[in-house]
Amino acid sequence: MIVNAQTRIRVARPSRDIAAAERFYVEGLGLDVLWRSTERVSGKHDLVMVGPADGTWHFELTHDPENPLEPTPTVDDLFVVYLGAPVEEAQVARLLAAGGTRVPAHNQYWEEFGVTVADPDGYRLVLCSRAWKP
Repeated sequence: MIVNAQTRIRVARPSRDIAAAERFYVEGLGLDVLWRSTERVSGKHDLVMVGPADGTWHFELTHDPENPLEPTPTVDDLFVVYLGAPVEEAQVARLLAAGGTRVPAHNQYWEEFGVTVADPDGYRLVLCSRAWKP
């Protein structure tokens, strides 16, 4: 098997405004900045990587000012965080203060068991009260 529980995973997403996306995922959700480009280099993307410091996955948020790519999230492009506990309103308030927008879930399951918040680019984060049980 090539992929297992220790396999490193990167999910890359374009962003209109990397600083706004970073604020949402770091200040709002509590992820860490793992790496960022520190200077503008013509022909290269600006990017920031966010995730848990000791995790095996991260988000890479990219922006190319010379050839911007518009994010195209759908209502079913979800990043689900299984909390295993009720969603705290304080957590939702932090996400909203960090630039998120509370939105209704497209799938009623997520409405019943969680809270859906769109990030500044429109990608949806679901805080799920259930625990992941494979």
